[in-house]
Amino acid sequence: MMLTKRGHACVRLEKNGRTLVIDPGGFSEPHAAAGADAVLVTHEHPDHFDAGRLRAALEANPEAELWTLRSVAEQMAAAFPGRVHTVGEGDAFSAAGFEVQVHGQLHAVIHPDIPRITNVGYLVDGSVFHPGDALTVPGVPVDTLMVPVMAPWNKVGEIIDYLREVGPRRAVDVHDALLTDLARPVYDRMLGPDGPGVGTEHLRLAPGDSLEL
Repeated sequence: MMLTKRGHACVRLEKNGRTLVIDPGGFSEPHAAAGADAVLVTHEHPDHFDAGRLRAALEANPEAELWTLRSVAEQMAAAFPGRVHTVGEGDAFSAAGFEVQVHGQLHAVIHPDIPRITNVGYLVDGSVFHPGDALTVPGVPVDTLMVPVMAPWNKVGEIIDYLREVGPRRAVDVHDALLTDLARPVYDRMLGPDGPGVGTEHLRLAPGDSLEL
């Protein structure tokens, strides 16, 4: 399986000639979902879900399908009948030849005064876990964790503890569009071997870079 990083929280997985894209949002490239056979969306925030990008991908490929939570499905289902599937925690399904399990229920707390919305994470082929905007621990072994490294709702100490708890073999940064180049070495040091220690390999891919899993 080949993993390609797209802008911000979006990743692209390719296997056996088929493509699955997770979270092609407004901070990702306009073409982030292009060519997808299946799209997964973790929640409704615009940096993870951009209706225009998603609609273009589904229109370009009449066989492409979308799996997501109810708040996003309700915005897309009428335009693509039979191709939009609503999922929640505990569900499992096949999408474009990938086996997917759903973990998690709620977005991380941004502030006590801001109501929490639904957020789900996806474990793909029992290997790659994308938690969306939450530090969800799936409770099963994870080989490659897409770690939301910088967001208004987290701090680096929480990311360190999250990596320790999940214990993946490798962690790859996502949710990084808000992280400036000046701050990147600080995060790399904190999450790398010179920091407090997370017991896992930490990688950062530039948009467009790929990693064979």
